[in-house]
Amino acid sequence: MHLLDPKNDFVFKKLFGEAPALLAALINAVRSAEPPVTVVEVFNPRIAPEELAGKYIVLDLLAQDEQSRRYNIEMQVRRYRAWSARSAYYLARTLAQQLDGGDDYELLKPVIGIHLLDFELFTTPEQQGQAVWCFELRDRSQPALKLGDELQLNLIELPKADRLGAGNAALAAWVAFLEHWQEERRMEQIDYPPVQQALQRIRDLSADEETRRLAFVRERALRDERSELRAAREEGLEQGREEGREEGREEGREEGREEALSAMLAKLLIRRFGPLSPVIQARLHQATAEQLELWTDRILDAPDLEAVFRHQ
Repeated sequence: MHLLDPKNDFVFKKLFGEAPALLAALINAVRSAEPPVTVVEVFNPRIAPEELAGKYIVLDLLAQDEQSRRYNIEMQVRRYRAWSARSAYYLARTLAQQLDGGDDYELLKPVIGIHLLDFELFTTPEQQGQAVWCFELRDRSQPALKLGDELQLNLIELPKADRLGAGNAALAAWVAFLEHWQEERRMEQIDYPPVQQALQRIRDLSADEETRRLAFVRERALRDERSELRAAREEGLEQGREEGREEGREEGREEGREEALSAMLAKLLIRRFGPLSPVIQARLHQATAEQLELWTDRILDAPDLEAVFRHQ
């Protein structure tokens, strides 16, 4: 039987949202330096039909442990524009939503984000040896000094973690499950009980016809999103070529083509990664047509702005 992909965020939410003990095991594996917790409530286990078709929606899980700490758990298969700003916003909103007007700030409980990324977020050479990250409010000059426990964001770059064998034994088992769930021999080698339980739940979900149908609906929405981004890139390239031809008839074909390509590439970069720095703007203005076309071709798959321009 073809097993459903646990990295499909609909399947991921079904897998863990309806099994609090498994969710707690995942949280404890990610936060192994902290005392283990028990998940006492999942606030949003249900999935609305409009969420499945929403191409730019992430199906997250919001849970609470026995000490009322809240957890935002997400499986992310694609990188969003302004990714860090989006993640910080949702984490801060989860913190703020604990209080009503007039409530004492002492009532606030820590909010912990756990984002499992099916892509590499940090791609520079010096970042290739780490795949498990924990961001907190700490002093820049004395990083050992933490302001408080109110906010924490844990990031696991799954492809890199799998390649490096990163993390403790429990986390490594979860990474192997999420990356190699279809490899029967690989799964047989994992003796960590929660992963074996998760694998059985995946088998059960995969055997359910309605769950398979809804998983396909979700996959189609994500595929449509990717197609839209690719179409926008190709449309921008073609428009740039056409504008270049028009401009070239007046001021020189090649010069006009480069200017049009540069303008269109700038629009696509802003749409994907946000506002451009003066340095990037100058680089676009000075680039050749060949460079501009190469960079445009990289936009869809580049994990960050730096990757678009790497080695060029």
